Amino acid sequence: MENSKTEINEELKGKLTELQYKVTQECGTERPFDNEYWDNKAAGIYVDIVSGEALFASTDKFDSGTGWPSFTKPLINENVIEHEDFSYGMHRVEVKSKDAGSHLGHVFPDGPGPTGTRYCINSASLKFIPVDKLEDEGYSQFKSLFD
Repeated sequence: MENSKTEINEELKGKLTELQYKVTQECGTERPFDNEYWDNKAAGIYVDIVSGEALFASTDKFDSGTGWPSFTKPLINENVIEHEDFSYGMHRVEVKSKDAGSHLGHVFPDGPGPTGTRYCINSASLKFIPVDKLEDEGYSQFKSLFD
């Protein structure tokens, strides 16, 4: 029998920090320049903190000056869902993870080449898997990105 939404929410509240829950489940935003990965320069991939689905690679990460991790493209396009967001009187494009529906952040058309896009992502929605842990964590298919 499938868990009720309340049971799932309680399970996530037990698994995630308060900030991770607020960001991923309530479309929250963490503070710029005061988050885990905004200045992370290590090689590896970033996965959804809730589902573990692969989202972004350090090879596509850049310093946007915004204080949040920024990427030029998703690691696997199908794992990132985009839709219009009109909250707070603004028109933006929200990005969510496909499997878990976690709020990740927003995508903007002001990034560097070759894509011209900037995926501005909350660290609280991500888990970083360093290159030397990819195999141990079940992501060996991505090791070749770093050869």
